[in-house]
Amino acid sequence: MKFSFFKKKSINTLHTVAFYNLENLFDSKNDYNTLDDDFTPNGSKKWTPKRYQNKLSRLAKTISQIGRESAGFPPVLVGVAEVENGKVVQDLLSTDPLNGFNYHYVHYDSPDERGIDNALLYNRDNFEVIRSEAIPLIIHNENGQRDTTRDILYVNGVLNGEEVHIFVNHWPSRRNGEVETDYKRIAAAKTIITYMENLEASLENPNYIVMGDFNDGPSSASIQTLMSRSCLHNPMEILKSPDRGSANYNRSWSLFDQIIVSHNFFNFERGTHSFTEANIFDEAFLTEYKGKYKGNPHRTYVGRRYMGGFSDHFPVYVQFKLNI
Repeated sequence: MKFSFFKKKSINTLHTVAFYNLENLFDSKNDYNTLDDDFTPNGSKKWTPKRYQNKLSRLAKTISQIGRESAGFPPVLVGVAEVENGKVVQDLLSTDPLNGFNYHYVHYDSPDERGIDNALLYNRDNFEVIRSEAIPLIIHNENGQRDTTRDILYVNGVLNGEEVHIFVNHWPSRRNGEVETDYKRIAAAKTIITYMENLEASLENPNYIVMGDFNDGPSSASIQTLMSRSCLHNPMEILKSPDRGSANYNRSWSLFDQIIVSHNFFNFERGTHSFTEANIFDEAFLTEYKGKYKGNPHRTYVGRRYMGGFSDHFPVYVQFKLNI
């Protein structure tokens, strides 16, 4: 489905879509309904308003730079994970330099026990939301109790006149072991597949962007389950190497952060977007500059030790050329 272009359409035809796990973007207030006590002034992290503002400034600077060298302006869409609530997203967008752009966001509170959610940031000059919803991820632990993990954020909107369907994910962690928790992430993949099949009952060849911290790499069973859909392409799988990734654990790189797109983004019809590049935004300013963690993402904390950094993940991004 095609829509008329916005009046404020940029003359630049290259547009960046990014994903960024923000590593515990909590405010410093205690929410008695979630397990956020560590991220309060009296908690184990000694999380103060000053530290919160420092993190906001660092994240805002980073987001504003993703893909900017080639596109000329910040991302038009940014999926984010590990945000405590809508207020921290609003605080982020109100922080310089993001406050100089026409950003808004979509966010829903999820049942995650720590209170961390997904959100989508979007530039209103380029994107308009049609509808959105939180898709529950219904999975259970071995004892039969529901694992109250993050919902999958679904946003249907119009990007520069072209309708797109976006899924923002933060799949269950490997905390209790990769193999032992595989089934949870496979269930997440199947949840998205079911949702896509329902969309396709009334839509012909919808444009999909599936982004997130999947807690699994491109070759994992969960991602391969998702990629069993022939309409999808994962441009990030060629980026994984022993020397590079989006996060580093025990001195080993992983590429859990990925953006998967539908094959529709490989056409060149006027009024559509064509895929041009996928990359990891691992600029030097985001990294530890010395010591045994040199080159790793410069984190906010290592354990309880405050590092004053950005996140334990690098952002990832894709770029599309608008065919005009």
